Amino acid sequence: MSTENEGTEVPPAPSAPPVPVDAPAASAPPEQAVSQGAGPTGPHQGTAPSQGSASSQETAASQGGAPTATLPPVPSGAPAGAGPAPEAGTWPPPPPPATPSYASGGGSGDAWGSSYQQPAPKSGGGRGGLVAAVLVAALVAGGVGGGIGYWAADRNDSSTGSTTVSASESGGDLKRDSGAVASVVAKALPSTVTIEAEGSNGEGGTGTGFVFDTQGHILTNNHVVAEAVDSGKLTATFSNGKKYDAEVVGHAQGYDVAVIKLKDAPNNLQPLPLGNSDKIAVGDSTIAIGAPFGLSNTVTTGIISAKNRPVASSDGSSSSKASYMSALQTDASINPGNSGGPLLDANGSVIGINSAIQSTSGGGLGGTSQSGSIGLGFAIPINQAKNVAQQLIKTGEPVYPVIGASVSLGEGTGGAKITEEGASGSDAVTPNGPADKAGLKPGDVITKLDDRVIDSGPTLIGEIWTHQPGDTVELTYTRDGKQHTTDVTLGQREGDS
Repeated sequence: MSTENEGTEVPPAPSAPPVPVDAPAASAPPEQAVSQGAGPTGPHQGTAPSQGSASSQETAASQGGAPTATLPPVPSGAPAGAGPAPEAGTWPPPPPPATPSYASGGGSGDAWGSSYQQPAPKSGGGRGGLVAAVLVAALVAGGVGGGIGYWAADRNDSSTGSTTVSASESGGDLKRDSGAVASVVAKALPSTVTIEAEGSNGEGGTGTGFVFDTQGHILTNNHVVAEAVDSGKLTATFSNGKKYDAEVVGHAQGYDVAVIKLKDAPNNLQPLPLGNSDKIAVGDSTIAIGAPFGLSNTVTTGIISAKNRPVASSDGSSSSKASYMSALQTDASINPGNSGGPLLDANGSVIGINSAIQSTSGGGLGGTSQSGSIGLGFAIPINQAKNVAQQLIKTGEPVYPVIGASVSLGEGTGGAKITEEGASGSDAVTPNGPADKAGLKPGDVITKLDDRVIDSGPTLIGEIWTHQPGDTVELTYTRDGKQHTTDVTLGQREGDS
């Protein structure tokens, strides 16, 4: 799977005001289905426009609600069958004669726009009856909204007769549960930074990162800081507006992980807590923080849509090498500039690093041709990113687990096929390497790693890189139409080649 960026916009459903009684029922607009192909995934969703390299889909259900504004008495020519008028202020009021509903080109029931006749209030109720009705409606709305209190103007007020409704508690005065999104974000934002990277040629981009430890290390994507690795300029800006110069400590192009360090870091840094990405389940809530298209401190929410999604991503340039991951897929909105930002669970723990997005657009990654979210975002699992970051802080160089065999990166091979020849004419199976010791040969097609199905070379690489050198894995492969299994103890390669 390779990544690129964008989706079809779903038009909003029409609003639903009451229709005059003598108007014919309007036919309902047909529902629109939006389908998403799960094609290969390509460039990083990366950096925001104006800064160089860049990197849910959900159908919106419209809602119609009965208006709560003051309704005038029904004219004397109301149709028969409307029923006797209720006492002023009585509760509950009688139901309307027909409930509006959406129609999708046929079937029984009233189409949206069916006539609605409000029962006339009993004469003699006067203005007090109307105010009472408005107050009751406000109290009902308060119950639906979670018990928010409302007040109504005094019925004897000498004003023009306009009655206003106001919430007694809103915004920052609300008491939120510790697990509420707003509470989680309030703790995470101060530890999330917007990164600006500029190369010696003046080109660069904007991405995101987060505080990894109290020593001033910031975890982000390799493609966010790649421009600034060689004699470039790097800054990190916190949500409070404080900006710090930074330098690259280490970067791993294959993993798409990088660590930078703040210069003159403050002594009150609060690292974000790291979760356990292995225990995440499909359907778990997610919160993404980043700077999409340069809009710093942007928060979006969604769920884990899938796990172990094989993704090969790059910046789209002809010279770029791909990064491989067995990714967490989320429908939280992720756009260029979100790269490197934290993907949080409902408790505020980091479970992944936002890295790439799928797109239906064939446009490039620069300027106005950049694509945006269609609800298919991919994050590097934090368990893997943590190991890579610790290695980069320790030595400045990444270490990759390997099987010592060259595999085809093409599609349609039915697995990861060991090539007949390696890069630059070298052996496809490294002599005395892990694959050689396990009995693998050129032409073998690897179809499983432990219990993970392998459908291509990139999928195999992404799965291998979730392990550590020295781990033993079971490979299932086919040779001459027969299936075999073998145990392979992973070797290692240092640095990006």
